[in-house]
Amino acid sequence: MDEQKQIILIATPVMSQERYAQLTGLTEGQVRGQIEKGHLPSLKVGRVRMVNIAALSQRALDQEDWQ
Repeated sequence: MDEQKQIILIATPVMSQERYAQLTGLTEGQVRGQIEKGHLPSLKVGRVRMVNIAALSQRALDQEDWQ
């Protein structure tokens, strides 16, 4: 069987750690800790480490129990 893939457009593929913390109710330290432990995908843009929202969304879609 061919597996059907969906394309989802994300308005913001990356977001600052500060903004992600505001939207999730976490502290910036908690967000930083999740990134350092590898629980939250990130991408370095220049000198700033951003939360990789596109990778996080793809990870959620790839979960087996998502379907």
